[in-house]
Amino acid sequence: MRASLCVAVLVTGLLGAPAFGQTASTMSSGTAPIGDAAFIKKAMVSDMYEIGAGHIAETKATSADVKTFANRMITDHTKSSDELKSILSKKGHTTAPPPLDLKHKSMLNKLRSASAQDFDSLYAQQQIQAHQEAVMLFTSEQQSGTDPDVKKFAAQTLPVIQQHLSMAQQLPKGGGIH
Repeated sequence: MRASLCVAVLVTGLLGAPAFGQTASTMSSGTAPIGDAAFIKKAMVSDMYEIGAGHIAETKATSADVKTFANRMITDHTKSSDELKSILSKKGHTTAPPPLDLKHKSMLNKLRSASAQDFDSLYAQQQIQAHQEAVMLFTSEQQSGTDPDVKKFAAQTLPVIQQHLSMAQQLPKGGGIH
């Protein structure tokens, strides 16, 4: 409850701050800017999902490549989350992460309940999807963000996420889910 309240204060405070405002114009890529506050929330949720999925993969994955990738996701997304929290802290905002949304909770639950035979393939599929969405999110913020610190964070983090996507596409797709 307290974390939800902190997130509400964070998002409300950021949405109300002129430096975090956004226009409603559509970018040339066809995606509408979502605003800095919404970007921050989505980026934090994405990091939490990646860290959680990585921890599940450390124990359930059968492929050494999947386990190595999962460990990298934990490391890189923890770093990303810490950097974002630092930006918020410097601006005097709460750094409590938002709760996971239903979509990401469901994805983690599917990983937890996947059979050993299906886990690596399901994890790879989810990682490709999650990183495709993250590339779009970070590209949008890099192009249309209004807060210079958040925009810089997106620009610096985007190549790492693109690398993650490329790595995810190379993961073993064994098992029964394709």
